[in-house]
Amino acid sequence: MNMLSALLGTMMLTPQTISVSTSAELQLVVRRAKPGTTILIEAGSYAGGVSISNLHGTKENPIIITGAKPLQRPRFTGGNSGIQLSSVSHIELRDLIIEKANHNGLNIDDGGTITIPSHHITLKRIVVSDLPKGNYDGIKLSGLDDFRVEDCTVWRWGGSGIDMVGCHRGAIKGCTFREGGDSGIQAKGGSSDVSVEACRFLDGGQRGVNLGGSTGAAFFRPSLLAMGETKYEARNIVVEGCTFVGGGAPIAFVGVDGATVRFNTFQNPGRWVMRVLQETSEPGFVPARRGVFSDNIVVFTVTNWASGGVNIGSGTEPQSFKFARNFWFCSDQPARSKPALPTVETNGIYGVDPLLTISTDGIGKVARHSPAGEVGAHAWVPSSK
Repeated sequence: MNMLSALLGTMMLTPQTISVSTSAELQLVVRRAKPGTTILIEAGSYAGGVSISNLHGTKENPIIITGAKPLQRPRFTGGNSGIQLSSVSHIELRDLIIEKANHNGLNIDDGGTITIPSHHITLKRIVVSDLPKGNYDGIKLSGLDDFRVEDCTVWRWGGSGIDMVGCHRGAIKGCTFREGGDSGIQAKGGSSDVSVEACRFLDGGQRGVNLGGSTGAAFFRPSLLAMGETKYEARNIVVEGCTFVGGGAPIAFVGVDGATVRFNTFQNPGRWVMRVLQETSEPGFVPARRGVFSDNIVVFTVTNWASGGVNIGSGTEPQSFKFARNFWFCSDQPARSKPALPTVETNGIYGVDPLLTISTDGIGKVARHSPAGEVGAHAWVPSSK
């Protein structure tokens, strides 16, 4: 601790790279961290319940909190939340394991200051697992703008693998969700302009991606008053390049005002490949509307298929949805491949085998000579942005 104390003294004047090996040291160091500081957490076991607040880097000099050895990630166990960050900005969190928290695994929020979001947060290679059943999320994001979640893994959670409430301008890329609870990813509470890209959902919950949801009036960001006359649970959400294996309904449009689901592969979903629902019905909220479902592969069995693969609830606007160039195949009865869509599909293909080869991880790979070569997750081309 003498060497640590000396280094803490110099941190008051200039950014440093500093190593810690206990939860107490970590808490001490983050209170002194300045823009440009890198905190290396040594391999080992740490008590969960780490709380970090009012920590701010800058665009040019973010604060980095990372496992010192990516192949031997530090493990945080227990605590109400394994790690919680409140009212923070320009932070990068990397190469950590969080497990067996009593509530949420990793929690990032705005500290209740709804008009002042946390912002510019990057999460990379975080593993969260083994949370209680019920409304307990792997990664909980509330009031967060301009964020990225990359190459993270969430296993065995109760609520959502990643739950966003009032989050904006974010990207979730290359993440994996296994053995899920209620949903794999959820964006609600006024969330907007979020992309979900190249993720894998392996039994990823009752709803793989919940585009919208149901949020208490006090928790919307922006507030319902600031939204004006057009209120929504979510808006402008994109899901592309993802693979869904099993689960309940991989896609749910729930009180969302515009969402696009394109170039994904769906393998053996439960009763439906998608649901269109309205769970928030207070005055001023738009119905679930303006969904786009295009260039996807859907492989299913008739024994697990209901309502033609699409569940439409009351109070929605299914006539505003667009369907195009999807590849539908019922593997046990190809003649029953055509789904029951609410509007006419453009250039859909029905009853043709896409020739998926199932790998050891359960994910179907498309053969080189597949007739579905131009659609599905394998055909997705990332944007340059």
